[in-house]
Amino acid sequence: MGKWATFGILLVCALLEAGGDALMRKGMHAGSAATRGGLYLLGAIVLFSYGWLVNRPPWSFGSLLGVYVVLFFVVAQALGYFVFGDRITMPILVGGALILSGGLIMTVWR
Repeated sequence: MGKWATFGILLVCALLEAGGDALMRKGMHAGSAATRGGLYLLGAIVLFSYGWLVNRPPWSFGSLLGVYVVLFFVVAQALGYFVFGDRITMPILVGGALILSGGLIMTVWR
């Protein structure tokens, strides 16, 4: 599998995982029981899809963990900002810089 295909799958996985978590969170704060149930069910389907997709390719997931953690962090912050209205604070920026640098080290250091 090529580098870009691997990157694309990992990006979709990060979107599915963070998106499923966001659906569960939305469900916890939904007004009606039907809306809560629907969001929980949708979140479960999305999280199942993440678990299936991330384990489907014949890769060593541990060796790709650095890239995945970076992608998950970026997607989670974007969802937090755009969906939940979370502020991106200086501690998040500094921690994010450490996550990015750690992911880079894990990816390129051979």
